[in-house]
Amino acid sequence: MRLHALQHVPFEGVGAIAAWAADRGHTLATTHLYAGETPPPVGEYDLLVVMGGPMGVYDEQNYPWLAGEKKAIAAAVAGNKAVLGICLGAQLVAVVLGGAVTRNPVPEIGWFKVTMTPEGQAEPVLAGLPESFYAFHWHGDTFAIPPGAVHAASSAACANQAFVSKGKVIGLQFHLESTPATMQNLIKHCAADVALPGPTVHHPKQMHAGREAFKDIKAYLFGLLDALAAHGN
Repeated sequence: MRLHALQHVPFEGVGAIAAWAADRGHTLATTHLYAGETPPPVGEYDLLVVMGGPMGVYDEQNYPWLAGEKKAIAAAVAGNKAVLGICLGAQLVAVVLGGAVTRNPVPEIGWFKVTMTPEGQAEPVLAGLPESFYAFHWHGDTFAIPPGAVHAASSAACANQAFVSKGKVIGLQFHLESTPATMQNLIKHCAADVALPGPTVHHPKQMHAGREAFKDIKAYLFGLLDALAAHGN
């Protein structure tokens, strides 16, 4: 299987997705949008992964490549490709599918519990996720569930944590791909986001205290990607 990732900033890469691709014998290529690279044609990949980033989905004035990225995501969906959007990536996929993105009532940063909806549990690509689990979060915005998509998960601070469209287009507001290294990169490069810890914003020490969860989310990620690979082209 050929994976292709769209990356928005140097410090937020694919994390444990690279380990899954290597373990399963799949190829993985990346478009570094921030460096002026452009997404490949749909025929060059089977699974498109859209990563996170600190910018907003509508911030095309400051990041003009967002317009081309949205067209690339739309082409992937139209081409019946498997798509996985993570955090900002999920918001971009939601917008492409007709959903809106707005500010979440509160920022959600750190380790917080995600609960699957009955509809989400019924989706075959999400069958490997437990009914509730802790995931890593780092976001201030939230997506509306796109028209026709399944509302798949929520958390106490954010009602819309996941959606599934067409069985193999997935948006996750939370991070399953995070590793200790990628978490530390976010703490370093987005320090202002955690300057004022609170009920929904963990202090970096709290984030590090939750490191045991990395093993669990890696297993959930691998199961999800295995299911997407089975449903892909």
